[in-house]
Amino acid sequence: MARPRARWGVALASGALWWWAVVRLVCAPGAGAVEAAVAAGGWGLSLLPVHCEPKEQADGAVDARQWVRAWRAGRAARAGSAGPVERA
Repeated sequence: MARPRARWGVALASGALWWWAVVRLVCAPGAGAVEAAVAAGGWGLSLLPVHCEPKEQADGAVDARQWVRAWRAGRAARAGSAGPVERA
């Protein structure tokens, strides 16, 4: 039970730190590089879960070997080779 509470605590503390940095950048004339780094880093991390996924689990993911076979088949066709084309 302690792990979910700790995760929520870290998430809330990180969110509060990010909001503090953003509000300080907007409202305080003396805000500097630390606040900007915290705000930019938090924004960048917010994109990570949306855009990063293991390739094997991604919808529409194609095995790398299939790309290699297609590349070789295209090169053979352009070269005028009548060799067999591997099929997956």
